[in-house]
Amino acid sequence: MTNNDILRRIRYAFDFSDSKMIAIFGLADHQVTREQISDWLKKDDDPAFKKCNDILLAIFLNGLINDRRGKREGPQPKPEKRLTNNIILKKLKIALDLKAEDILEIMDLTNVRISKHELSAFFRKPDHKHYRDCKDQVLRNFINGVLLKYRDNIQVKKN
Repeated sequence: MTNNDILRRIRYAFDFSDSKMIAIFGLADHQVTREQISDWLKKDDDPAFKKCNDILLAIFLNGLINDRRGKREGPQPKPEKRLTNNIILKKLKIALDLKAEDILEIMDLTNVRISKHELSAFFRKPDHKHYRDCKDQVLRNFINGVLLKYRDNIQVKKN
């Protein structure tokens, strides 16, 4: 999944307006324009499409944490220069104040079953022997589960 795709999915999951997206970037001490937001959210084949880099997505996720949990005292965390699905999953977990059981419940909404041990492997340090890369499919299903849990007007579709 691209950073633009993740940004689109998060926006849709929480039904954020352009103004809210701008405000979230502002909470991470970064100013963006409505045009920049619009260009990042366009489809990849649109001529006005602009790529959202890792630093911009990290700033957005830090702003989302500040929006949902409140701004921390002191200096704001520096955005990561390189994002992985594991870091994105961790930032969403922090922003939504989720415990392992909550994440497993959200994954269950999309009919994806993973064990608590598999989940904890995503949050380990990369040099840990039990570390596991979070694949695009896992992140995509997690964001879809967030959509089902946090958007009132979406019907849960279970098999």
